Amino acid sequence: MTKNTIKINNIPALLWGEKSNKLFIAVHGNLSHKEDTVIELLANEAIKKGYQVLSFDLPEHGDRKGEETPCKVQHCVHDLIEIGKYAEEHWDQVSLFACSMGAYFSLLTYRDTGLKTALFLSPVVDMERIIRNMMMWFQVTPERLEKENTIDTPVGQKLYWDYFCYVLDHPVDRWDVDTRILYGAKDNLVEVDTISNFIEKSPCTLEIMDEGEHYFHTVDQLKVFSQWLEKKY
Repeated sequence: MTKNTIKINNIPALLWGEKSNKLFIAVHGNLSHKEDTVIELLANEAIKKGYQVLSFDLPEHGDRKGEETPCKVQHCVHDLIEIGKYAEEHWDQVSLFACSMGAYFSLLTYRDTGLKTALFLSPVVDMERIIRNMMMWFQVTPERLEKENTIDTPVGQKLYWDYFCYVLDHPVDRWDVDTRILYGAKDNLVEVDTISNFIEKSPCTLEIMDEGEHYFHTVDQLKVFSQWLEKKY
């Protein structure tokens, strides 16, 4: 498989496949990177069908570990905008694959960009719910978060006041892109009712893997993911 390393406005990126007029932008999830297994599986399937895949590292991930820019929503949206501009300039048809929090950033960024289709794996569709859950788990009040600005949690994730405010100020209230979702019934991060609420308002189809988790990583989970890719576009 052809893979070319490029930089898009200093964002480390990877272009998979031979030249084509069709592209999938691939947005990875938390603690992942542009060469994640699910992105490679996507590329394998997409290339067979005449697509290229453009993946990239979000702040604090992959080749951007150690950078000063934190992985906050406002910085990630900025990067997705830059990637989207590049895609529009170089390809006639652009689709989207996004995983976990990458789906949330995509929902904020790409809803008015004329995407042909979208594929979501374990998508975060209600970031406010996740942040409030974390605040509840670790007894963090909004008042404390506002006062301290940044709070480390025992699970290695940070809570940020400006991140929380951005989420509140930018609700995901519309998504008109034809979208397919693969979700694990054992997802312990994204609650199924948030997925159901999202689907009710958006043109989506949902497939649930009974033994799927938020992070698809086992042989069986990746097999189901590959089969889903094969039949969903």
